[in-house]
Amino acid sequence: MNTDIMFSSKTDLWETPQSFYDELDKEFQFTLDPCATPENAKCEMFFTKEMNGLTQNWGGGNSVFCNPPYGKEIGKWVKKAYEESKKNDTTVVMLIPARTDTAYFHDYIYHKAKEIRFVKGRLKFGQSKNAAPFPSMVVVF
Repeated sequence: MNTDIMFSSKTDLWETPQSFYDELDKEFQFTLDPCATPENAKCEMFFTKEMNGLTQNWGGGNSVFCNPPYGKEIGKWVKKAYEESKKNDTTVVMLIPARTDTAYFHDYIYHKAKEIRFVKGRLKFGQSKNAAPFPSMVVVF
């Protein structure tokens, strides 16, 4: 197993497994991916790192799929998702690590999200053959 990337902070980008996304997309019919690269965008409408999804408007009735960078700024993405979900009938679905001990979980998810789904087992992100070193959850705002 190549643990060089999996157990380090060399990357904060964890590409959503396509089959996992497809199941959520059947339910939510996503229209916007605010955390994408041109190579891994899940929706026709997406924002790249250079476009900075944190500064963009996600509202207007979009159904947003957000798998944000999992680094130090993840709390900013959770806050943004919560705030954007309050705009014009906008649904935001996040795929994030299940870290229930964090301030962002208690400030923006717990008792505020419409739904929290804890993923059974560990996801295999991107083209990895190995499971992630953390549990995941899907948060629906």
